[in-house]
Parts: sequence; structure tokens; C-alpha cells
Amino acid sequence: MALLTLGLTGCGGTVGTGATAVRTTAAEAPSPDPTPTPSPPPTGPNVSGCFTEQDGKIFTHVRGLPGVITGDGPVGVVISYERRGTVCSWRPLSDRLVAAGYRVLLYARDAGLLPEDGAVAMGRRLAKEKGVERLFLVGGSIGATASVPAAERLAGKAGVKVAGVVALSGEIDQGDAAALTVPLLQIGSEHDSYGGAESMRAAEAAATKAPDNQVMVIPGESLHASALVGSPHATKVLDTVVAFMDRHKG
Repeated sequence: MALLTLGLTGCGGTVGTGATAVRTTAAEAPSPDPTPTPSPPPTGPNVSGCFTEQDGKIFTHVRGLPGVITGDGPVGVVISYERRGTVCSWRPLSDRLVAAGYRVLLYARDAGLLPEDGAVAMGRRLAKEKGVERLFLVGGSIGATASVPAAERLAGKAGVKVAGVVALSGEIDQGDAAALTVPLLQIGSEHDSYGGAESMRAAEAAATKAPDNQVMVIPGESLHASALVGSPHATKVLDTVVAFMDRHKG
């Protein structure tokens, strides 16, 4: 009888408590919570709808495209994303770097501009911000590939103090790798068709002038670029990036 009473209670029928019986009805049952209304997209200055003026300084660059500088540390980071990517997928990395004390610039990339030229332009812009002393260039896919020669251009005629390059899923040209004179961290998946283990090892072997030359390969995976910071491996990836930057930020 005890088991039967519990079963009736769970189904919402007649519930007996001593000699008194109370019948619940559908009208008396609590209504379910309404479906949450999604937040409206921002109407003010923003970058791709996921960075607003609450996150940092919104600016515009070539053809009126937006960018954001978030954080206020003395060491800056320029993040250049992959083709068909957006700044939104790089928010996990940006938030982690800001929390670690870095000043981060993300920008909507101009498809008509060479990725290397875009990274150089953004590096120059961030280097002019008050209090910025050194820069890291971080890229995903083509953004990673372009960040290596961009770093050398910035450190050369532009006279910017470049602390290092972080390349996620980059297909780095061996000549560019051989010319690199700042620390290099490469992160990627073993089976990625662009910037996989074989490509990263080739760039590692060529980067003989880099004072630090580190490679992290995620075995058995084909995660690409921003997918690395949104995957089950994200914690390890982000920890490795921050540790590398902390070691070379000066």
C-alpha cells in the first residue's frame, strides 16, 4: 500500500493523508515557466553583436569595419581570426587573456585586405594605445599564418616591441618561420587538414632564430582554429597560451 500511495502521488491524482482526500486538477497545477525571451541584439556600437562598449573601446578601421580593445594591461594582444570566422568565437580566449592582465584587440577582418596587412595595421593601432609597451600577435588558421610575417614587419621598420606569436592551426611558410626572431607557440590538432601536426613540425624545424619554439599537438583530433578554444581541450589550450605569454611578456 505504501508503494501504491507514492505512485499515485507522483502522477497527481487523489492523494490520501489520513481520512482527508484532496484532488488536484489541471487548472490548479502550477504552469510551467515560460520560454525565456532571447536578448535583443545590441543597437549601439558593437563588434559582431558580441562585444559592446561595456566590454571595451569600440573603434572603426578600414571601410568602417569595427573592432574592440578590451582590458587595460601594459602588454597588448592582437587576435586575427580564420576565414569565415568572427570575433565572437574567440571570446573565450579574449576573456581569459583580459583576466590574466592583457589588453586585447579583436577586429572584424576586411576580406579585401591581405590578412598580414590587417594584422600589421592592428598591431600598429594597439601599440599606440596609452600604456601599451609590448605586443603579442595571435591568429587562427590564415590569421595564424599571417601573424608570423606580420610580427617581423612590426618589429622591423614599424619599431614595435613584439613579445611573441601564438599560432593556432597555422600553415606557416618555412621561409617566414626561418626569419622569425621572437618566441613562437604553435597549437593545433594532429589531423587538421590546414595547420596539422606535419605542418607545425616543419615550421618548428625552420624557426631556428626564435628564442622559444614550442608546439602543442592535440592527438587524434581535427579541430581547427577557434574550435580549439571551444572544445573539451579548451582549458589546456588556454592554459598553454597564458603560460607562454606570461613567460615572454617582459
